[in-house]
Amino acid sequence: MQRLEIKSAFATDDAGAITGLAWPFGSPDRYGDVIRKGAFASAKMPIPLLFAHNPNDPVGVWDEAHETDKGLEVKGRLLVADLPRAREVHALVRAGAVSGLSIGFTLKNAAPRRGGGREISALNLMECSIVSIPAHPNAGISSLKSNNDAQYLAELLRNAAASLRI
Repeated sequence: MQRLEIKSAFATDDAGAITGLAWPFGSPDRYGDVIRKGAFASAKMPIPLLFAHNPNDPVGVWDEAHETDKGLEVKGRLLVADLPRAREVHALVRAGAVSGLSIGFTLKNAAPRRGGGREISALNLMECSIVSIPAHPNAGISSLKSNNDAQYLAELLRNAAASLRI
């Protein structure tokens, strides 16, 4: 049985569009692991967009993942039109409360790294989560777009007014 591993960067919009850097190449994460360019070659999309790696809290889907010189860049969408939880996560991202991305994967090929951690050269990408503290400090959301800022502001004001009522 393969062990699911969790690693963590990203952006989103009122329609739910979200982009980010799921894994930066060239530096280790907080655990000393380095994932090399080419390790994501077998990634099959779409994959779940989870909140905090909770398999019971899917809030969207990642439709695209591409390796660039910077790292693994992802594009997807929060399902804000269909899921109340996705709207909550969207609000957290817009407010800056969460801004990290973290990947979940099973290991295919790795070697110990001098100084600790592993040098990962192949993996199976299983999911990518929005998190508050990513495993890789440079992984995160890069864009959150808005279709209707006025509608979003009106909903925010309604919710604030409702919470102030006694």
